[in-house]
Amino acid sequence: MKRNHKKKPTTFQVKVWDELKKIPFGQTRSYKDIAILIGSPNSSRAVANACASNPFPIEVPCHRVIRSDGALGGYSGGGGIIMKKKLLDNERSK
Repeated sequence: MKRNHKKKPTTFQVKVWDELKKIPFGQTRSYKDIAILIGSPNSSRAVANACASNPFPIEVPCHRVIRSDGALGGYSGGGGIIMKKKLLDNERSK
């Protein structure tokens, strides 16, 4: 499924993306953590969907968001989950 980069983001998506930009290099947060931080504690799945809609996956570091159980979750950026793992491994090694 292609993302429509011309579609205006929702207020919720912008809140999620703004919170993702605050995650320090080399660290991760869970989808649940982000939901809590933006004031929507029951919206973990919606946070995951906002990550999947991120039009700038490196600039807005959605690769730093993982599942609460420590699993990587998904990654809609180029290279998929393999790239997410590489990005996280690279950040953790520095």
